[in-house]
Amino acid sequence: MNRRALVKQLMVMGLATALPLKKLSALNGNITSTGKRPFHRFMLGELELTVITDGHLIISPVQPAFAPRTDSAAVNTLLREHFRPTSSIDLSMNILLIRKGKQLILVDTGAGPLFGKNSGWLPQSLADAGFRPEQVTDIVLSHAHTDHIGGLLKTDGQLLFPSASIHLSAIEHHFWMADKQDFSKSEFRDKAALQNIIADTQRILTTVKNKLVLFEHPTELFGCLRLELAAGHTPGHTLVRIFSGREELVHIADMMHSDVLLFPHPEWGFFGDTDLEQAAATRKAILNRLATDKTRIFAYHLPWPGIGHARTNGNGYEWIAETYSYPG
Repeated sequence: MNRRALVKQLMVMGLATALPLKKLSALNGNITSTGKRPFHRFMLGELELTVITDGHLIISPVQPAFAPRTDSAAVNTLLREHFRPTSSIDLSMNILLIRKGKQLILVDTGAGPLFGKNSGWLPQSLADAGFRPEQVTDIVLSHAHTDHIGGLLKTDGQLLFPSASIHLSAIEHHFWMADKQDFSKSEFRDKAALQNIIADTQRILTTVKNKLVLFEHPTELFGCLRLELAAGHTPGHTLVRIFSGREELVHIADMMHSDVLLFPHPEWGFFGDTDLEQAAATRKAILNRLATDKTRIFAYHLPWPGIGHARTNGNGYEWIAETYSYPG
């Protein structure tokens, strides 16, 4: 894939700005797409959970993607204080696989073939973790942005998971499949790219329509998942509470795109939020609850493997990542 095509696809996804062409080759070299993919396996009660990677997304420049209504000096100061570059933010794409008896449940599917070689690693990651796509019985989609649903399809447009039922919020489905979508409260400014995003999302959802199972909020699935509405990033954006006995892990999906910027300033927001102010309010309310309850968190876009806790820090919050003494 040439650089021009990759830039176009990054824009089509709507979750990364077009990278400057002169920087693209260097950025692509950060992580290669060859060799074994890492995975992290652990138990949650009687459930076996495996974190696998779909790769990563680089957003450059940082603004207006992050904190689009905030002074750049404040953003850059915070990045420097955390020893992060001010030129770009690298987003993980962490995918959670849940084994319950004979059921194998995947939460989100990554970008598929839409973003080039730095993502779309899910099929190989599954294989390296000891699974095959045809073993997946159910897929739960947190929302319908294409870096979460693009992996439903192979490069040739066929279903990657032929045996799986695909569970999606009815609110989310209605929004994307409507004749017109309301992005008036979003900070995504490239209207032409936005139309491409809508077209791609509708194409994927139409292709998998015979596999779709639409749900209302709140609901419980499989005796181990509770699905809760966390609107703002998209209208049907969903938190997935995974539980077994007294143990719980909350998959926060795209509520947080940065451990450095959005925990201390949940109000700053992200340009992929369909309703920036609603997303900020949701982010604050959920962070408060997670911090108060000391709930264990799984995050799609935070640094690998995306497991940790939220803790209050002054008027904001901070991300406390879990640490591991050895890989696996």
